Amino acid sequence: MGDASLGGVRALVLTISDGVASGGRTDESGAVLADRLEAMGATVERDIVPDEQGSIADRVRAAAGSHGLIVTTGGTGLTPRDVTPQAVRTVLDYEIPGIGEAMRAAGRASTAMADLSRSLGGVCGRALVVCVPGSPRGAIESLAAIEPLLAHALATLAGPHDHGRPAAPPAGRPPASRSTAPPVADDREQEDAD
Repeated sequence: MGDASLGGVRALVLTISDGVASGGRTDESGAVLADRLEAMGATVERDIVPDEQGSIADRVRAAAGSHGLIVTTGGTGLTPRDVTPQAVRTVLDYEIPGIGEAMRAAGRASTAMADLSRSLGGVCGRALVVCVPGSPRGAIESLAAIEPLLAHALATLAGPHDHGRPAAPPAGRPPASRSTAPPVADDREQEDAD
């Protein structure tokens, strides 16, 4: 299991809800997520957007430039206004299927309905984007399911991206270990000449 400390990470909790955006509902899921991320050491900002694909995509894209972690809450269900996964996928560089799978698997311990969640995780630039359900319980259980992965994923995305290999030489210079032996002829070139 990974280290769950998020010290030094800037995080955005983005609540996606028409009701919260209009002032008709309290943002309970955003509050519990922000509290948990702060307890893990992250510096947390919060924002709210309505269930509109363009608003969601624009906010996630903008936040990716200044936040290492973006957690959206809401809009992962099955109603026509639940558009978070569709919106977020338009800005992801790639999806991380295991994140959504882990959240649904953990949710099954509480309810069989967890399999209907369209929660997901992915990468936008160097930011990790995680979409969790809008209910406070579903949101915090989903975050808890992936907490062991967060610090490692964020460190990997922050770089360096060398996987333990020596750093690349400066541009225009060959690596020190590069062979100076003459190239070996390719037998196919000889066959073509015959």
